[in-house]
Amino acid sequence: MNQADAPRLTVIGTGYLGATHAICMAVLGFEVLGVDVDERKIGKLASGEVPFFEPGLPELLTKALESGRLRFTTSFEEAGEFGDVHFICVGTPQQPGSDAADLTYVDASVRALAPHLNRRALVVGKSTVPVGTAKRLTDVIHELSPVGDEVELAWNPEFLREGFAVDDTMRPDRLVFGVASDWAEERLRAAFQPVLDLGTPVVRTDLATAELVKVAANSFLATKISYINAMAEVCEAVGADIKDLADSLALDDRIGGKFLKPGLGFGGGCLPKDIRAFAHRAEEIGVGQAVSFLREVDDINRRRRARTVDLVREMLGGISGKRIAAWGAAFKPNSDDIRDAPALDVARTMHGLGGHVRVFDPAALDNARRAFPELRYGDSAFDVARDADVVVLLTEWSDFREIEPDALAEVVKHKRIVDGRHALDADRWRAAGWEYRALGRS
Repeated sequence: MNQADAPRLTVIGTGYLGATHAICMAVLGFEVLGVDVDERKIGKLASGEVPFFEPGLPELLTKALESGRLRFTTSFEEAGEFGDVHFICVGTPQQPGSDAADLTYVDASVRALAPHLNRRALVVGKSTVPVGTAKRLTDVIHELSPVGDEVELAWNPEFLREGFAVDDTMRPDRLVFGVASDWAEERLRAAFQPVLDLGTPVVRTDLATAELVKVAANSFLATKISYINAMAEVCEAVGADIKDLADSLALDDRIGGKFLKPGLGFGGGCLPKDIRAFAHRAEEIGVGQAVSFLREVDDINRRRRARTVDLVREMLGGISGKRIAAWGAAFKPNSDDIRDAPALDVARTMHGLGGHVRVFDPAALDNARRAFPELRYGDSAFDVARDADVVVLLTEWSDFREIEPDALAEVVKHKRIVDGRHALDADRWRAAGWEYRALGRS
């Protein structure tokens, strides 16, 4: 990359998305300034500490800082002076008491930045927002920037998978550029030149379509997950086997096997809140009926948590007073994210029913302890399983999949296991004398 032609980048918001984007862009050769109002977060990153769990990112942060291409600040004035392309990477959580997205942080970041944009620049939204947000923010920027409409807004949705965020940033399967001019596209191409040099496909589109791409993708994936879990409910009713059914469907190349894994369902900070916000926004603009199925997708997903508790109850003949080992707290493996985590939801429900629940997770224990201090925690999978009446696998970490049934049998009180993620080899565990249950399997 020709450094003379490379734009200087700012990344507004240094949470999961922003920190990853800033670090990776610096490693790819750009001069990057990370911006956040949270002084503690900025201090951690500036000292070389990634404030969340993401494989490979701490090493890249060290590399980026040592190169001198990455700095962090709390000053929007400094950001305005420094940057040519400004990425908005703040969170859009679900509003309390509503399915709508909370745009407080997006609006605040744009309003803080725009008055300091004194020359032609491009502001690029990466946050997941309701369609129509970009049009509104364009007006805000033109009103607040001293150079008015010389500042343009584009939208470039992110498609990061937690646990694979570095690869998804540096080698994405596609880039979507929502732009209003050729100049905006040229600036975006310059800001992603090393990624484009790998042959990454680009879709140029309008702002509204770019806003829709992320929520449409997440809605499709959520629907596929809930579909196979709906089939699991049917299998339970008739004594069929959901794993064999899913394996058969996966061999159809029109369907494929990705996201066709039955179990406890989806959680995290994206899929649940994104499909709810999408359905809410669709209703606001008069097309709610078109995506009304997303409400059922959400309901199916929530039912899997209750059904997992039912499975444990059926196996034990009741939960009150029973010792239960809960393997997993994060919403998915290779992450410490506990937002809307099915694992912790199930653990808390069993605790509320009088179960003596102990939880272990390889990465998310600190977050879980802070959020749910009423639960008990252990130091390892074997530690929480000691004298347990049942082991319940709730997050499919490879650490749990690799545990030997015979070794675990030496510490539990009863050889019972509920596989909430279809992560274990049922035949292997049953052959070792374990009573094995999983959703949708006889």
